Amino acid sequence: MLEKNSVLDQRIIEYLNNYYGIDVVKLTFLPLGADMNASVYKAEAINSLSYFVKLKCNVNHDISIAIVELLHDTGVQQVIYPIKTISGQLIQKIEDFNLIVYPFIDAQNGFDHTLTDKQWVMLGQALKQIHAIDVPVTIQQQLRRETYSPKWREIVRSIYKHLPIQPIGDKIAKELLVFMKQNRIMICRLVDHAEKLAQKLEHDSSQFVLCHSDIHGGNVLLNGDNTLYIVDWDEPMLAPKERDLMFIGGGVGNVWNKSHEEEMFYQGYGKTDINIAMLAYYRHERIVQDIAEYAQKLILTTTGGADRLTMFQHFMDMFASNGVVEIAFKTAER
Repeated sequence: MLEKNSVLDQRIIEYLNNYYGIDVVKLTFLPLGADMNASVYKAEAINSLSYFVKLKCNVNHDISIAIVELLHDTGVQQVIYPIKTISGQLIQKIEDFNLIVYPFIDAQNGFDHTLTDKQWVMLGQALKQIHAIDVPVTIQQQLRRETYSPKWREIVRSIYKHLPIQPIGDKIAKELLVFMKQNRIMICRLVDHAEKLAQKLEHDSSQFVLCHSDIHGGNVLLNGDNTLYIVDWDEPMLAPKERDLMFIGGGVGNVWNKSHEEEMFYQGYGKTDINIAMLAYYRHERIVQDIAEYAQKLILTTTGGADRLTMFQHFMDMFASNGVVEIAFKTAER
């Protein structure tokens, strides 16, 4: 989120002191991420330590914390373990908010910094380790499972049925409306491809593994050449491994779209059989979901403030040369 949560800075400082025993001398809002339900901050304490503070509303974080604990306990070194509250909890529930605190890692993400060959190998090794974890039944029962749901495809179709004839709203809404009308054939092609692939795969017997489900460049932190962290475990799920592998070479954010990077990644991940139809499905479905979410927020409402321009830019970037749309079509052709 690019704008602050409604919770005042002073209240957050009080929460950190009351629940974590952290005496904050400076709290800085960080305009990071596309999640409009979350705000993140850097808290600098009197003991010269710094903390990454995440405040998220209306979300049950219990499963994400359970997954981080599982990864930590099974020896996955590429996760950042939360700091416990005074009472020993990894998450503090406050009214409609969840507060999670991590040690602050001074690092760049994979959108802003190119992974070295060594880091690509490290990422492959880490993801292989995660996919190989034997998830306890108690955690499996709380995780989402892949169902190849038509939800996002139906939303895009519905949006096209109800697009206004004349542009309305602010400049961003008008420009996006024009773009969607001009590119209706291409967008409908994405939806139809995703539909056909889903029908083909819904009875597929591929093994389900623990997936991060959103492991793009923004969720990989790089701290020097020898350290790499996978962050934002808010949406873990059980799905075929291609749910995560589709990001490698998938071009999200117009990065991670070079063949050499894939080669380095799979040196770390190891030899594996990839279901190309599954890979194509996930690359199409991811775009369809983004189209649905961005269009609903930008065309059907005028809310979002500074986030609106960022969402619009993300939408347009999907259709750039060698971007996610072009790569998804090429994957389907394979």
